[in-house]
Formats: sequence, C-alpha cells, structure tokens
Amino acid sequence: MHPYLVPLRAAFHGHAQPANAAAMRAYMKDRFPFFGIKAPERRALQQEHVRLHGMLKLDQLPVMARSAFAQPERELQYAAVDLLVKHARKLTPEHLPLLEELITTKSWWDTVDALAVHVVGEVLKRHPAHIASWNERWIESDDLWLNRTAILFQNRWKQETDQALLFANIDRHALHKDFFIRKAIGWALRELGKTNPGAVLDFVRSRKLSPLSEREALRGL
Repeated sequence: MHPYLVPLRAAFHGHAQPANAAAMRAYMKDRFPFFGIKAPERRALQQEHVRLHGMLKLDQLPVMARSAFAQPERELQYAAVDLLVKHARKLTPEHLPLLEELITTKSWWDTVDALAVHVVGEVLKRHPAHIASWNERWIESDDLWLNRTAILFQNRWKQETDQALLFANIDRHALHKDFFIRKAIGWALRELGKTNPGAVLDFVRSRKLSPLSEREALRGL
C-alpha cells in the first residue's frame, strides 16, 4: 500500500460502521466491501488526513491511485478519485492512460462517472487536440465503461459542448442493450438540454432511442 494511504486506511477502519457497510455493499450489488462510512464523514476524514499529512504531490498521484484501487474497501477508491478531481486542472493528456486504467478497474458507475465527468472532461477540455483520438478509442471499445466515458465526458461543458461529437457518440450506441449506456445517453442529453433544449428536442425526435434514454433526455424540458 502506498505510504500516503496507510494512515488514511487506519482512520477509515477506526470509523467503520458495519451496519452502514452492509447496506452500502447491497446498494452496490455486492460488488465491493465497505468500511461503511458515508460521504460527508469520509470527506471530513480525508480533510483531516490532508491537514495532518499534507497534500499528495502531483507526481505521486498515479502510484497512489493504483494502490488505492488495489485495496478491497471502496472508500479508498473514492478517496483516490476525490484527489484526482481536486488535481484535475493540473493533469495533462499524459495522465489519460492512468484514467483509462482506473475507469476499467473495479468498474462501476460511482467511480467511472466521477472520473469521466470531473477528471477526463477537465483534461480534454483544456487539451482539445487530444479529444478525437481518445474519444474514438473509447466509443469504439468493447468495454461499456469506456463507451460511457465517451458519452459523458462533456457533461459539464455547457455551451462549449461539441454537439456533433456527442450526437455521433450517441448514435453509435443508441441501440445498446446495457442499462448503463442507455442511462448515460439520457443523462448526457439532459445536461445539453440545460443550455440547448432545442437541439436536444430535435435530436430525440429524429432518432429511435430506448425509452429509458428518451425519458431521461426529456426530463425537465
């Protein structure tokens, strides 16, 4: 385990709540063990950890994140994702292979969405020359979580969203059978609809989307 994580894991262990852990594990379809620490308390423990041990240096982020994702308890992966989000504006395209690795490690919506929207999205927005190659790699992947990343990474771009790219990504997977892809399509369209509702309405009316995607896309319009 990375040295930076040792005292954090001890703090998490000291605040473990077995009843919460069982409920959290069940909510995540029994995919991960938990200490049972809810997000507000976990983040408070992380802040105390930073106060005591300092902020991890940028060059140590990759090895720390890989170490966190190698641990069994899900809260340690959440802590690593939180640090990546905090450092997102300092990250560069050189970190995209790491982010892809984490997205495809212990994959579930909770870590994937945070990495896709708040980290990958931040890196690619600041380095648009890299969008085409990484988007193509992810949207054509056999890994549904990378497909989901390609659909979602522009979710906070508002007026700067590349609509043609988003619509092409959605068309590529509009008939996908998986719930998480259909949900991502609806979510991405709903976010775009906050700044360009007409484009979303036109798109939805001109395509055959799953009922889930269409319902999510039009919610609030």
